[in-house]
Amino acid sequence: MALAAVLAAVPVSAGAKDEKLHQISVEATQIPKFKVRSNQTVFGDLEYLGGIEISSSEDIFGGLSALRLLGDRSRFIGVLDTGHWIAGRLERDSEGRLSGIADLRAAAMRDKAGRVIEARWRADAEGLAVDGEDVFVSFERRHRIERYRLDAVPLASPVADVPQPIPTHEFRNNRGLEALARAPAGSPLDGALVAVSEKSLDKKGDIFAAIVTGPEKGVFFVRRYPPFDVTDGDFLPNGDLLLLERRFSIAEGVGMRIRRIAAEDVAPGKTVDGPVLIEADFGEQIDNMESLDVFEASDGGTRILLASDDNHSILQRNLILEFALVEEENAN
Repeated sequence: MALAAVLAAVPVSAGAKDEKLHQISVEATQIPKFKVRSNQTVFGDLEYLGGIEISSSEDIFGGLSALRLLGDRSRFIGVLDTGHWIAGRLERDSEGRLSGIADLRAAAMRDKAGRVIEARWRADAEGLAVDGEDVFVSFERRHRIERYRLDAVPLASPVADVPQPIPTHEFRNNRGLEALARAPAGSPLDGALVAVSEKSLDKKGDIFAAIVTGPEKGVFFVRRYPPFDVTDGDFLPNGDLLLLERRFSIAEGVGMRIRRIAAEDVAPGKTVDGPVLIEADFGEQIDNMESLDVFEASDGGTRILLASDDNHSILQRNLILEFALVEEENAN
C-alpha cells in the first residue's frame, strides 16, 4: 500500500461501487524468463516455472492484494485494495506453464446487511485465507478480520467478525493486517489462522503478528530488517510459514524476498526469524509484489504463486509468477 503514493503517478479510477457482477476481459503475455536476459531458472531455494503479465482496459481491474487457488489448482479468488472481490481461472499452455486468465469476474465488497461498501477506507482488503467453505479477509485502516462463505464469493457478505489479539491501538493506519494464512491440519499450529501486519511495530522495531484462532492464540512478533515490509504469507505443508516482503527506496528501487519461518518457532510472545529463500529486484521480472500462495501440484511438489499490485498506475504491472520449492537432496 505505501508504494502507491510514490509510484502511482498516473492513477486510474478504481471504478464505481455498484451491485453488479462485472465480467472482465484481460490480455496476458507470458514471461518465459525470470531474470532479464538470462536463462537462469533456479534462484535461491526456488525454481522459476513461468509467469504472465496481465492487463485490462476495464478500470475495476488492478490493485490486487491477495490471491488464493482453490482445490482444483486452477480456479482462484482474490481481493483488491479498492474493496472488490475477484474470481477466475488460470490457464496453462501445452507444457503446463501459465498462459492466461479466463472467466474473470469482480464485484464490490458488501457489509453484513448486503449493502455495497461505498467508502474505500472501510474496504481496504489486504489478506485472504481459505479454510474449507470459509473465507477470511483482513482489512487495513478499519482494522479487522471477517469471515465469508466461499460459495457466495464474489457477491459475498461477511457472516461473522473474527476477534484477533493484537491491541487495536498498535495498528498503524495504512500498515495493518497485511498477511493472512491458515496453518495445515496436523502441523504444529494445526489449522490455526495467522495474521501478520505490514509495518505495525513494537518498541524494538519488530512486526506485530498473531495466532488468531486455536489453543495457541496470542501475539507474536516477526524480526524486521528495514527497508523490507511484509505483504503476504502462507504455510508450507510441514507448517513452516513463508513471508513475502517488499522494499522500496528511491536509491535502490523495488525489491522483494521470501523468508521461511520454522513451524515450531511460531508461538505467543516469541520473536521469529528465518532464512531468505529468494531475493529479487528489477534485474528480475518483479513489480510491487503483494500476494503469495502455496499449493500442491499434481506431481506432489510444492508450488508458490506470487502476484503483484499495479496500484492502478500505468507505471506498474500486474504479474503472476510461479515457482517450485527446491528441496535439499538429503532432506528427510
